[in-house]
Amino acid sequence: MDPLPSDKHPLVAADDRADPVSQRPTRVRVDLDALTHNLHALRAHAGVPVMAVVKANAYGHGLVPVALHLQAQGVEQLGVAFLEEGVALRRAGVHLPILVMGGIFGPQAAQLISEDLEITVSSLDKLRQVEAAAEALGRKATVHLKIDTGMERIGVHSYHAGPFIEAAVASRWCTVKGVYSHLACADDPASPMTRQQLEKFLEACAHFDRLGAPMPIRHIANSGGVLHFPETHLDLVRPGIALYGVLPDPASQATVDLRPVMSLVSQVVYFKVVPAGHPVSYGATWAPGADTRVVTIPMGYGDGFPRSLSSRGEVLIRGQRHPIVGRICMDQFMADLGPQGTAYNEDAVVLIGRQNGQHIRCEDVALSAGTIPYEILVGLNTRIPREYVGGDRTA
Repeated sequence: MDPLPSDKHPLVAADDRADPVSQRPTRVRVDLDALTHNLHALRAHAGVPVMAVVKANAYGHGLVPVALHLQAQGVEQLGVAFLEEGVALRRAGVHLPILVMGGIFGPQAAQLISEDLEITVSSLDKLRQVEAAAEALGRKATVHLKIDTGMERIGVHSYHAGPFIEAAVASRWCTVKGVYSHLACADDPASPMTRQQLEKFLEACAHFDRLGAPMPIRHIANSGGVLHFPETHLDLVRPGIALYGVLPDPASQATVDLRPVMSLVSQVVYFKVVPAGHPVSYGATWAPGADTRVVTIPMGYGDGFPRSLSSRGEVLIRGQRHPIVGRICMDQFMADLGPQGTAYNEDAVVLIGRQNGQHIRCEDVALSAGTIPYEILVGLNTRIPREYVGGDRTA
């Protein structure tokens, strides 16, 4: 079998003055128009304001560019996990309300207040720490009270919420803007736990009425809640993965028209004919049964592309599906074109996304890797350049 001519599309030498990042063929492509569509579709479906969750580098899509775009599209609030994410957004010019949803450490309270970040208060002890920091600064803190209705992660148990809520309402230095919980099983529309959690949450919220205090913003619906449980929408919803056009679980139902925001693309960097019986990659775990054509793609687990896709995943080249063969390396992996497959250096490779009518979804990649779509998205690290298309950006 004759090899394909290696000089069909010769690699172009980079200009010494060029940014090497811009020369890398592997990139995450983010469709801002799809993000806009998803925001409006989820808001229309829920019928209440949206807190767009942009933690973990906006689920791998790029924290600051995504947040700035959502701000321009009129999203009501943002949610992050950690103090440093909120600070990065403030430094980038994001002026929206930002809730830091993770468990805070006492020493962080002063900076959270100084940066005008909304704080998750998850216990009486945390409340006292925030109060002390606010009093020292002479500035009130805006807080959301976290109620644990079944996750056993952070938050006051719903059946012990009364004294906690009473103390927060009486606080001179904390303004209670919200009260919230988190759903453990809402990705599965058949799970009975979601309605049980909602019942516990509403019972806890009833303490505000008993105290004669104004009801703060109640929020409990994550992506699964938005998609499957309209009774959880309450006063605000917090879509995360659904905002990026990905379903959270194989059991999830596409009750909203969502468009994938991310594509993961690369290019062929090498071609060779591999003779029958010659193993490919580390460990010699795979060898072709007949002479075959194999290409190398310059991406690997060092970029966050899961090694568990070794000899399990697929890529698109020239609109055809081709299997990943052999073990995925840190910086490269190989795909089998078969005895008659065709590809040249610099041909486009799609790992997540569409090509010539074919589509590899993030959900498909997660299934092949034996994990969840969340891990695929957030695992793609910052060694991969992000490229933004649509919106007011140019590619």
